[in-house]
Formats: sequence, structure tokens, C-alpha cells
Amino acid sequence: MKKILHWMALTGSAISLVACQSISSNGSTTAKSTLITPQLTIEKIYKDNNFSSDHIGRIRWLADGSGYTAIEDSATKIIDDNGEEKSLGKDIVVYNPETLAKKVLITAEQLIPEGENKPLTIDNYIWSNDRQKLLIYTNSKRVWRSNSRGDYWVLTLANNQLHKLGGQLAKPSTLMFAKFSSDATKVAYVFENNIYVEEIDKPNKDNTIKQLTKDAGNGVINGLFDWVYEEEFQIKDGFRWSPDDSKIAYWQLDTKGSKDFIMINNTDELYPTITKFPYPKVGETNALAKVGIVDLNTAKTVWSQLPNNSRDMYIPRMNWSGNSDEILIQHLNRKQDTNNLYLTSASTGEVTKIYTEKDEYFLDGITDAKWIENGQFFIWTSETSGWRHFYKISRDGKTKLDLTPGQFDTISIEAVDEQNGWLYYIASPKNVSQRYLFRSRLDASTVNQKITPNSFAGSNSYQMSEDGQWAIHSFSTFDRPTQKSLIKVEGHQQKHMMMDNKALIEKLAKLNIAKTEFFQVEAQDGLVLDGYITRPYNFDPTKKYPIIFYVYGEAWGQTVQDRWNGNAYLWNQMLAEQGYILASIDNRGTRAPKGREWRKQVYGAIGVLSSRDQSDALIAMAKRWSYIDTNRVGIWGHSGGGSMTLNMMFRYPEQYHVGISLAPVPDQKLYDTIYQERYSGLLPEYEEGYKQGSPITHAKNLQGKLLLIHGTGDDNVHYQGTERLINELVKHNRQFDFMSYPNRTHGIKEGEGTTLHLKTMMTEYFNDNLMNK
Repeated sequence: MKKILHWMALTGSAISLVACQSISSNGSTTAKSTLITPQLTIEKIYKDNNFSSDHIGRIRWLADGSGYTAIEDSATKIIDDNGEEKSLGKDIVVYNPETLAKKVLITAEQLIPEGENKPLTIDNYIWSNDRQKLLIYTNSKRVWRSNSRGDYWVLTLANNQLHKLGGQLAKPSTLMFAKFSSDATKVAYVFENNIYVEEIDKPNKDNTIKQLTKDAGNGVINGLFDWVYEEEFQIKDGFRWSPDDSKIAYWQLDTKGSKDFIMINNTDELYPTITKFPYPKVGETNALAKVGIVDLNTAKTVWSQLPNNSRDMYIPRMNWSGNSDEILIQHLNRKQDTNNLYLTSASTGEVTKIYTEKDEYFLDGITDAKWIENGQFFIWTSETSGWRHFYKISRDGKTKLDLTPGQFDTISIEAVDEQNGWLYYIASPKNVSQRYLFRSRLDASTVNQKITPNSFAGSNSYQMSEDGQWAIHSFSTFDRPTQKSLIKVEGHQQKHMMMDNKALIEKLAKLNIAKTEFFQVEAQDGLVLDGYITRPYNFDPTKKYPIIFYVYGEAWGQTVQDRWNGNAYLWNQMLAEQGYILASIDNRGTRAPKGREWRKQVYGAIGVLSSRDQSDALIAMAKRWSYIDTNRVGIWGHSGGGSMTLNMMFRYPEQYHVGISLAPVPDQKLYDTIYQERYSGLLPEYEEGYKQGSPITHAKNLQGKLLLIHGTGDDNVHYQGTERLINELVKHNRQFDFMSYPNRTHGIKEGEGTTLHLKTMMTEYFNDNLMNK
């Protein structure tokens, strides 16, 4: 069908296109374009923010569960330079969960440093255990994915004294991960890759700052992590106070064996500037990790004596084991199929192996052991039953009690209420797209008791108090925005609605919402795949509609979830309004709670079985629903989804006609060791799997229209891979479209107008090449 009209709505026009019926030359019914006024445009969604959600800000439960604190605008008003009244700054307030009575704990005036006229900006805050001191994190700067370097101030409530940590030692925004000792007389932090401790009860005395480690440099870092540990093990803060405050256990990484990756910034300065950081790619040399325990009095470190420790071993977790005498170290091999747990003496470094977790393929979801009953037991996560369960294991590792038995996966621990003997956790045994709160007794006398009422069918999350008595409950569904309420956990008693999103819900009610159906189809080997499909509001089953798949497909995520997706939902609604069907499929290997076998089948050849599943799903859907126009199939995804988009366009070019790939990994050997080797295996044993699973291997098969998008400042999935793919496509004379975003990182969000530009480009691409094909 010839293109009738350019999609004017993309540039702000009030004109839009929707599907109506026409008959093609072969007599089939197809979608044709006509003109109406659109309810949704890209500008309304991404520029004017007409559908923004309510927000209640950061909430933090007090340790004893007596209330929660929040940051709110100060009641003190000032007149700004424009003559307008505004709040002086932010107060920290506490709410009583029973009555919702509010009390101001810290005023903005208390956070004004001596000699200054405005309060500190609160990027984060930490209470001391006795709530008599407050640690304020401010002036933060980004390090990789998060703002983890900044300034720290301590406010002592007894004398209202505000003291900046670091003294003359630190320049602005150079301290990291500051933490109180348990008695709040000291704060430890990382400065220039070494660990320091500062006595905060003597802010005006000399010698209050003590350097505990002195060997940083030449690639050695203490108390923090390199890029790959932070990204793939989800750990940033690399040191732990002992319970008695006499010692600090910490990670040391020697990164000098890892090769540097280099990124060039061509736009911010007159001449290009370079960012360089250690980044071990598949098969390359990792940092050497070890754990030390430093004594605060002597500043001497005792090193853990882990057997066979090398650059081919990881230390993904470490914590104090219920006392100040021993730490528990998890020692994971490079293949990531064996994790040995060692109790390590804090005084000698000697280790005793107490437990080993093994898997035929790989271990996933590494978490801390959570110590209970004064260190006699710990809560542990394991897939040994074939399902992801929580276990209570004795300190010597000899007894193991399944707290969540059954043929279902648990997802996350929310709280451990030792006083009343409950473990609270998230799971969804009957519907993998949803999430609910459950609990089990710590002695397993009662297990898998559902707490979330059936009326909250959808996705539920809980920010629980440490004692498990109270929670902020968040509830949403695919087409219902998130609502938050304060509940008493026993009986799931709602005490207060905190965020009802009423205005957004009312706006959505005025739209012609396209309904979404969750469904299942079978792959060619009979495996059941979950999916969702969104049909246009004015859907007519006698017509033929183009379909766009959103895909991820990697082990790190799940797309088919019954939860609110914000602007992504609105963008899909806009596309449905224009006459598209939208869909998504979770192939095997994704992080769906469907059991160990579901996740592990893809090992050794990521992208092969998973792309076959996507293809199978499309075939099955087209057989079930004849209104899917199999001559107009689009697909898009970001990161792992960008890779899967390429695989579908290259491996199944007869099925997929238009693809948009954002920040993909075209060649798996270019990604980092920890993630890629976990799922793809080690080179050279699995080299053929790397080759077959990598989209670049099949690039010569491209037939459809491909838009490739990448940020040049992507420290995660490097622009390098896209450049290699471009060369391969050029070599085979495969025509494609390409957009680079200068200095944008992996999310492609930075810079004024970026998101609006990106979404406009994506929409135009589908309209020009799919709708009007």
C-alpha cells in the first residue's frame, strides 16, 4: 500500500491517522489511513507531561517501626530573586503510622552551614541508631549509574551543630559511602580509594581523621568496586562496620590486570576529552578481589585466607556473621556455577567452609546471607529444589530448612520479623505476571501464607518496617497507575491512602483506552510462553493490523508483567490509537518466576533458543488471530532487547519487517565477563555458542528496515559493538538507518530534548515503514 500521508502528529500537528478498512488486490482486509483528532501525541506524553504520575518522595522507616520519615518543603518561606515566595528548603518530618500525625524533626534552618544563607540540598540522609545524629549527603556527583560521590555533613541534635566531614582532607564531592558506627561516635568513608574513619564527637580537635588503608593506587581500590562488580553484582559500598565498632571489613580490588576501556567526548570541550576505566570483556583478565579486616586502633589489616583465590574467582558478597568475631565470605568461581561460603576469623583471617551452592549451569541472583537468632542461623536463597526458595541454614551449614516449599519461585525477601517469627517475601505461584506478599514461619510450621488480599490482583510491592509490622503498599496493574497506601501488615489493614493518582486515573478514563489481554502460546517443543497483546480501541477482527513487538529476552528482565509502565504504556496507547497491535513475549531464559529449568535452558548459546521462541510465538499468534498482518511485523527493544531485535531481524528476516534496536550487544564477546560468561559460558569451551548467539554473525541476512540507535557515551554496552555491526552490514551491502546520540549513556536520556527526539524518531520510523508499507 502506498504511503498516503506523512504522520503530522509527530511534529505537533493536531492531525492523526487511524485504521479503517480497505480491500487489497488479493481480496484481504487491510488497515488504511484516515484523519481524526488524536487523543494522544508524543508531545503530550514526553514534552508536556500531561500524564505524569503523582509522587510522594523518599520515605524511610525508623528502625523501631514507630514511624517513617520523609523530606518535605519547609514551612519557612523566603522571597526569591523574582519576587516570588518559595520554601526556604526541605524539612525532614516524621509521621506516626497509626494517626498520620506529623512532626518536624529537622528544619531547613538547621541545615544551613555557618556563614551560608541557604540550607544543604538533601540527596540522601542516614539516622544514627539513637536518632541523635543525622548524616546528610549532598552535592552528589555521578559515578557510572548513580550519584555515589559527594559531600557529607553530620548534624548533632543535642547542640544543633552542623559539621562537614573530611575537614581539610577532602575537596568538594569526593567522599563516598559514609556510614555511622553503631554508637554514632564515628563515621567511616572512602576518599580517593582508601578508607578513613572520623571521630565526630570532637569536630574541632586535631587528629580526628584516621586513615585506615594506605595502599590505594596503581589500580588498587579499597572499600568500593570497579565497573563490572558494581554493575553485575549490584554492589557499590565496599566496607562493613563490625557490630562492636572495633573493626571494618572491606573489599580490596586490584584492577591493574584488567584492560581499560576508553570513551571519547567530542562535544563538551574544544578538543576531545577521554574517559578511561577498567572493563574486563569476555575472556579477559578480571580484577583480583580479596577481603581485609582492619582494626581501628592499630590500622592493621588481617587478610582473609581464601583458598585458591585468583583473578578467576569472585567475592560477590561479604557480611558480619551475627557477631564481631567472624565474617561470612561468598567465594564464587569464574564460571559462576559454584559458590563456597566461608566463615572467616576477624583476628587471624583463617577460613572454614560451611556451605556450598552448586548448579549444573550457573548460579543467579546472588544475595547476602541474612543472619538471625544471634548468628545461629542465616536465611539463604537457593534453586536446588528446581525452584527459587528461601532456606534457614544453621551456622555450621549442616541443617537446611525450606521455608517456602512448593513448585513456585520466590522473588525477594521483604522483612524478617524475628520477634514474632515471620519471614515476609514476594511471590506469585499462580500467575507469573503478578506479584504478592506472602509469609512463612521461621520454623516452617506455617508456610506460604498469602498476605495480599485477592482484591489487589496485579503487581504489589511493599516498603516494610524492619519489624514487619507496617508497610507502604504500592499497587498497580497494566492499565491502572500506581497507588500507595500505608498499611498495618497483620490483616493488610489500610490505614491511610498516601497516593491515589486520582487526577491521572481521571485523565485516562477520558481516553479511548485500548485493552490489553494476557495470553499463552506454545513454542515448537511445547514449552508455554507468556505474552500480552493490546488491540486498538476500535478494533475490528475482520481487518488486518500491523503488529509491533516490544522485546527484551535476556536473563535480566521480564516484559510480560501486570504492572503500570508509565509513559511506555501511554506510547503504546498512542500507537494503538493509530492502528497498531502491540505485543510482547517472554521467551525462555528471561527472569520470569517459572522455575530453574525455564531460566537455565538457554545456557551456552544466549540468543539461539530465545529468538526461536519469539519466532514460534509470532507463528502461533498469527494462527490464533487472523487479524495480525504477518506482512507488517515490527519489533523493538533496548539493551538486551536491542540485541534480540537484531537477532529477530537477522535470523528470521521473512517474519520481521521493521526493527528498531537501541543500545544492543551485537557481539557477545564485547560485553563484560561477569554477566556474559555467567549465561554464555567460558571461552573457548562455548565459543561456537557465542558466535551463533551474537546477532553480528547473522547480519548478512537482513532484509527489512532496520534503525540502529546508540549513545556514544555508553559505559555499559559500548558504542564499539554498534560500530562493528555497521562494518558488517556495510560489508554485505545491507542498507539500514542509524542514529548516534553524542555522550548519552546506556539509557539514552541525557541532554535537553533527547527523549522527545528519540520517541519521535521511533514513531516516525514505524509509521513510514510499517503502517504505510
